[in-house]
Amino acid sequence: MSAPHPVRCRCGSFRAEVVHPERGTRAVCYCKDCQAFAHFLGPPPGMLDAHGGTDIVAVSPRDVRLLQGAEHLACMSLTPKGTLRWFTSCCRTPIGNTPRDIRLSHLGLVHTALEGEGRDLDAAFGPVRLRADRQSAHGRPPASSTLRSFTTILRFVARLAVARLGGRYRSNPFFDPATGQPKAAPQVLTLEEHRRLKALV
Repeated sequence: MSAPHPVRCRCGSFRAEVVHPERGTRAVCYCKDCQAFAHFLGPPPGMLDAHGGTDIVAVSPRDVRLLQGAEHLACMSLTPKGTLRWFTSCCRTPIGNTPRDIRLSHLGLVHTALEGEGRDLDAAFGPVRLRADRQSAHGRPPASSTLRSFTTILRFVARLAVARLGGRYRSNPFFDPATGQPKAAPQVLTLEEHRRLKALV
């Protein structure tokens, strides 16, 4: 088993750790929603690469342990039924994204909360295995192999199914296990706010 990998915000008020980094799967997402989230957070830059992609590590929520500053966790959603995008209220560091339904046991951690202290994402989580929504990228980002992409998606679906059937989805530090509701009330953008952000990507 690998040593836990730290998760922290820029100012250090929020800290957590991934207790089984070897189970994580890296992907780069170029979708316009991830790009809009970066613009929502504002400066400092660093969430998006040169092609507008976000390096994300997909983990099971139960593999994340909150250590400090849980009161600084906030979340937003681009639309009333959209993905919950978590960040810190103290310094607006992107932390990750989760589905709205606690039964879908998934957490995509943003690389900006995983870097620092000399930690190498390749060493901790392995190479990028999937590049999603390349049609929304700026320019021509590298492509991932079809076989690797298919295998990654298959593993992801299997992990969701196992967590759902075994009840492990309830172990999620971002949700109340009793009510299934997110621990921070989502800030849902208005239609005008949504349009304004999408115009920036």
